[in-house]
Amino acid sequence: MKIPVVTEILNANAVVAEKNRTTFIEHALLTLNLMASPGAGKTSFILATVKGLPKTVRPGVIEGDIASSIDADLIAAKGIPVVQINTGGNCHLDAPMIKTALPHLPLAELDLLFIENVGNLVCPAAFDLGAKIAVVIASVPEGHDKPYKYPGIFACADVVILNKADMIKPFAFDVDYFLRGLEMVNPNVPFFVVSSCTGSNIEAWVAWLLEAQQNFVRE
Repeated sequence: MKIPVVTEILNANAVVAEKNRTTFIEHALLTLNLMASPGAGKTSFILATVKGLPKTVRPGVIEGDIASSIDADLIAAKGIPVVQINTGGNCHLDAPMIKTALPHLPLAELDLLFIENVGNLVCPAAFDLGAKIAVVIASVPEGHDKPYKYPGIFACADVVILNKADMIKPFAFDVDYFLRGLEMVNPNVPFFVVSSCTGSNIEAWVAWLLEAQQNFVRE
């Protein structure tokens, strides 16, 4: 009895996601859905990315959390347009939530939109938000087994980030083991090992992102 209900919810979400996608295309706005577990460093990664962007590239952010506006306050303090979505217990954002948030952002004045999803490595993968790029962020302290334990979310990624690279040695993190697991579920996915704290390799990620943004505008 549960399967038809779940299917109905996902179908309704897909309809709104398509409307969101149309809105992003109309505004030539490349949108990224950032998915990760709690504490992986999504907000710090956004801030490090924005810091590495050319001043001509204008970012905006939608912050998703179960409660509070802590991350949105950090983003706003940097002068970045941001909208907070509190899900009130839901473990993911969905397309209708994003649709509701969009009128509160100056879409015509933005080039990139980062959607920071609720910290979770399961539910967010099932809900299309209308974003062009699905970014999955893993972090070194979580351990190198995440692609093996949560294959679904890594399989749906358009790009994978391994954050907190400055902690690889202290945590004896096996990058090769992580990468083998990733390649099993998502061969050839773009992969960046970065540190939002030190800025290590953020430049390479930003270069990839800027190319994706230019390609999106040309489409």
